[in-house]
Amino acid sequence: MIIKAIVCLGFFPIMLFIPEQFLTFMGSPFGAGAAFLARIYGATLVGNMLLCWFGRNAEKGPVRQAIVLDVFFYDLIGFIATLIFYLNGTLNWVAFGAMFIYLFLTVGFGYFLFSKK
Repeated sequence: MIIKAIVCLGFFPIMLFIPEQFLTFMGSPFGAGAAFLARIYGATLVGNMLLCWFGRNAEKGPVRQAIVLDVFFYDLIGFIATLIFYLNGTLNWVAFGAMFIYLFLTVGFGYFLFSKK
């Protein structure tokens, strides 16, 4: 969960404060709607960062299981969405970085979620 918190910490300021430059770099068209959604996504990253950071020392049980389940599906959906936008031409090759991060975190949290206890 610490890795997820660090990743979120690295990206939320970008999405909150300079979304136009970041989305333009990724090849995505930018407008008022994109700015709104990018900033909302930045706020979501803050929430995920705080959830993972404060839950990092949770003992095994339903709370930790819920956090891992939440982050697993969050990253899985992020990977699928980024892949779809790349395949339909909305994003350029830079999207591979985002897809790699999402896939890495999905596999990692999936391991914790589905491993035998």
